[in-house]
Amino acid sequence: MHKPQPASLRHQLLLHLSGPLLLVLVFGGAGGMLIARHVGHLVHDQWLLDSAMSLGAQVKSRDGQLSLVLPPTAIQMFEWDRIDRIYWQASSRRQGLLLQNAAVPPPVAPLALNKPKFYDAIVAGEPVRVVAIERSAPDGVGDTVRIVVAETMHKREGVAGKILRQWAPLQIAVLALAGLFTWRAVTRNLRKVDAIAERLGTYETSNMPVLDTQRMPTEIAPLIDAINRLIVKLSEERDTQKRFISNAAHQLRTPLASLQVQAERALRERDAAERDRALEDVHRAVTRQRHVTHQLLTLMRSEQREDNHLQLGQADLAVIARQAVERWTDSALRKRIDLGYEGPENGVLITGDAQLLEEMMGNLIDNAINYTQPGGMVTLHLSARPPRVTVVDDGPGIPEQERELVLERFYRGSTSDTTQGCGLGLPIASEIAARHDARLAIATGPDGVGTMIGVTFPTAGVTPLPQRGRG
Repeated sequence: MHKPQPASLRHQLLLHLSGPLLLVLVFGGAGGMLIARHVGHLVHDQWLLDSAMSLGAQVKSRDGQLSLVLPPTAIQMFEWDRIDRIYWQASSRRQGLLLQNAAVPPPVAPLALNKPKFYDAIVAGEPVRVVAIERSAPDGVGDTVRIVVAETMHKREGVAGKILRQWAPLQIAVLALAGLFTWRAVTRNLRKVDAIAERLGTYETSNMPVLDTQRMPTEIAPLIDAINRLIVKLSEERDTQKRFISNAAHQLRTPLASLQVQAERALRERDAAERDRALEDVHRAVTRQRHVTHQLLTLMRSEQREDNHLQLGQADLAVIARQAVERWTDSALRKRIDLGYEGPENGVLITGDAQLLEEMMGNLIDNAINYTQPGGMVTLHLSARPPRVTVVDDGPGIPEQERELVLERFYRGSTSDTTQGCGLGLPIASEIAARHDARLAIATGPDGVGTMIGVTFPTAGVTPLPQRGRG
């Protein structure tokens, strides 16, 4: 089956330009020819009127009678024309016909005094152009003289034909030049598109942006901007995947090796008690592995920079906070930590991704539980104006010089003596907060004890309800 050829932008542009251009030139040529022909008619009409005025000047009055007496030589001069024939007629309103060389049809409408009237008629079987004018008789005899002069149309038609013969080649030349210039202009400007395609073909991911829009035409600049934005998005997606792979390799290598060692140990043990202890170690390794994997996946999702990766909607921070506290209650009980929630029951509304927000609060709670000694206290506070989530613990705290460092991935604080954390909890919480235009801040807890980590969201309308005490 024959594959259809793709449409050429160059051919489409030339086609779309040549059609209107041809119409413009055709209408322009026809209009120019009509104007030239009209001007030629005006010139001949003026000559015809001058002849009529000259003939009217020869009407004389004698003893109250009007007469037109022309010698034969004057008539010959008046009627002489190498191409056309001249017909004329002079008459008086009172006396009637004074002199003529042919009967010329009178104008249909009455004539106004000294106002010439031009019209077409037939004389001797030929079309003629006629001018008629009525003037006052000389010497005040109270009469009027009508002069009618007609001319055949040969010169006028010859002028029109000459104009057409001279105008047509000029229009054809103009059309050819216009087509040539249009083709060159389209081809020359489309070379810029070819240059863009060539640069895209040799694009390296280290070169960003791929194209500079400052030297591009304004019509192409939006396309280049869109291409650059797409490349930036693809590069960010690639970098996110590379970071995820690197983080996963870094974090999963050691737990997997430990899991293998513990499993081999359990297989070698013949003593039931030792085997149970080895299996408990395997269980802890699997649990840690699951926790690290979950953290890595959450970190990857929180790094997505496009809004379409977020499930944005109306989120109630109070409901999410209570769910997060309930989710981590068992972990807190196992470590004999008093985990509680203080804040509204519901009504603290913001626009955000509820699942990510719960992950953020869960990471803050998990981080506080991990770094708080047994018998300690962890509290999640929620305020409505502005919406602010604060997790407070009475653990060893975070030294001020390390508060920026703990927001970096895989950093473990100097006060940490736990093996449960993986250095991703606070970075994930910080990333999710940033994705919601919120600000995460670390401070010392009340009375200078422990740690207080707060996330402040942009101001939004909320309806706080009665507070709930510790759980």
